[in-house]
Amino acid sequence: MDLILTIQKSIEEHKDHNAFCIRHTYYTYEVFGKIISGIRYKIQKSVDASGHIIGLVTNDDIYTYASIIALWLEGKAYVPLHPDFPENRNQLIIEQAEIHTILDSSQHQTFANCSTITTDKVSCSTIDIASKEVSSDDLAYIFFTSGTTGTPKGVPITFDNLTAFIDAFWALEYSITSNDRCLQMFELTFDLSVLSYLAPLLKGACVYTIPKDEIKYSYIFELMEDYELTFALMVPSILQYLRPYFDEIDCPAMKFSLFCGEALPLDITEEWSRCVPNATIANVYGPTECTIFCTDYTYKRTEPNKAYNGILTIGKDMKNTKTIIIDEDYNEVPVGEKGELCLSGGQLTPGYWKNEKKNKSTFFFKEYNNEQIKFYKTGDLCTVDEDGDILYLGRVDFQAKIQGYRVELSEIEYHARAALQKINAVAIAFTNKIQNTEIGLAIESKTFDTSELLNGLKKSLPQYMIPTQIKFIDTFPLNTNGKTDRNKIKEQFL
Repeated sequence: MDLILTIQKSIEEHKDHNAFCIRHTYYTYEVFGKIISGIRYKIQKSVDASGHIIGLVTNDDIYTYASIIALWLEGKAYVPLHPDFPENRNQLIIEQAEIHTILDSSQHQTFANCSTITTDKVSCSTIDIASKEVSSDDLAYIFFTSGTTGTPKGVPITFDNLTAFIDAFWALEYSITSNDRCLQMFELTFDLSVLSYLAPLLKGACVYTIPKDEIKYSYIFELMEDYELTFALMVPSILQYLRPYFDEIDCPAMKFSLFCGEALPLDITEEWSRCVPNATIANVYGPTECTIFCTDYTYKRTEPNKAYNGILTIGKDMKNTKTIIIDEDYNEVPVGEKGELCLSGGQLTPGYWKNEKKNKSTFFFKEYNNEQIKFYKTGDLCTVDEDGDILYLGRVDFQAKIQGYRVELSEIEYHARAALQKINAVAIAFTNKIQNTEIGLAIESKTFDTSELLNGLKKSLPQYMIPTQIKFIDTFPLNTNGKTDRNKIKEQFL
């Protein structure tokens, strides 16, 4: 599949259809195509042929989305730069990616130290979306994720990777047509945004975005009901915010409700299923390094669902991906044994951007089916059952060692949430003043007496797993990707 050619054809064939709804304003594919053409002309005039990696300021407007397509038509990659991120962090990204040119639709220039192409108010009387010849190993984008050293690490994704993902996604038969209305809830610095805008555009559907200055979960609620959205990919944290309104939410038009980015609790999935009575609900999984997501499990409405510690299984490999689970010596573990999930296949990134040290520690080659195959270590602790379904147990580094015992924080969270009867809770491992590791429990609630909770936990967990500190937070903080910000919660215990 020629991804760029498909985008081109979709714009041409759906000129009168709405491509985007941004702040309740619609933009047709024809308007979108003209804006793409205008931005493309500016790129051609301002960027020489050697400039393949371009910065993109991630505003929620039609010009930013058009900039992505314009860059791809020119065979160039985008690096998203969030204007509200700390200046030092953005500067590190600009330096690592060797960005010299930035596309920006802001009213005022965001990055003064780079050549800036202003894209707002650009239009063109004709549509010019015939793509240049793009090689499959050319980069489509580089996403910079947090690094253990405090320096963002770049994950480059090629057009080949992106094509492999789209091919695998269509194979799941989550069919999108030109009549669909699709949610795009993610910051463009988060790779789940790519599916949320790209899949609809490939089919001539309409993309509904979330303004940055709106309360995300309430705006999602509004969009889903007022515009009768039919397709949504969300992070599970959003469900915790929507939960108090579940009795009010009724979205029969929703056809596909997908979740990714965090562990998906089974209990809240069951409750959500009543809000979207006609939807196929799926738990999909995958790191940025394997292009958006690469495993899939469809929630069963009338049969038991597989779960571990109350967390829904992440299912089986998608097309173009191979998963294995290994021990510390890189040997595959038997069915039912715990180990680190590793990924391979057409969606796998070529490697971290100019970071050979990280590449050597994260990627490895292993003989598989009589050939040497490159695998990526996800850092996720998993097991696989006899049916081939992968059960997510937590992070390999989302563990703590208490009194010599290895503790899975997800297990504490499971029992705490069960005892709290649907109140959200997060378990945190932190180091106290005498350098011993303790377990803290953050509860998303007003203060209340916890003696009953602790007595309940003592019935389910050994003493060394009982939280030694409990903090109450009215509303858990979210990071820019809509996930529960565990780092900020951890600060409450330090």
